[in-house]
Amino acid sequence: MTVDALVVVDVQTAFVSGPDPVPGAAQLVERIGELLDRARAANAIVVHLQNDGPPGADDEPGTPGWELYLPVKPGPREHVIRKPRDDGFDATPLGEVLVSAGVRSLAICGLMSEMCVHATAKTALARGYRVVLPYDAHGTYDIPAVPGVSEAIPAHIASRVAAWSLGNQPANTIPTSSVTF
Repeated sequence: MTVDALVVVDVQTAFVSGPDPVPGAAQLVERIGELLDRARAANAIVVHLQNDGPPGADDEPGTPGWELYLPVKPGPREHVIRKPRDDGFDATPLGEVLVSAGVRSLAICGLMSEMCVHATAKTALARGYRVVLPYDAHGTYDIPAVPGVSEAIPAHIASRVAAWSLGNQPANTIPTSSVTF
């Protein structure tokens, strides 16, 4: 499936390395690296979103966990956009970047499936973009059990449910290997 742009959501050090990475972080970073390589080779628009967490959070600005975690640092034609909320469009220039580049379709990858990835994809769909959300290029943490409510929910199930909740508009059952730019 061919798209115009790649949006990489919150691939920050705290979430993919160190003492508490998301489950499958190494494979997730590898898949995102594959998307980045293909987008860069095609001179596609690439946007890296970077979450500004609150004071004391793992992704608090200026802390080691806040830094982007990428195999290759963003190139000169790539955009790094800091965001104050889950939705990458909310209070950021993401919309203007995509519109000015003539983007009509985009792949979204990164972290966390049920929060920032979901919120950004939902707004992209509402703005009329064709969205591809490769199932093996976004992730999250396991959801802990709640006595009397549910057992623990594995991260890969939480990610799938987050994508499913977007409805049937995004292409969310394709692998990273099927995305081209």
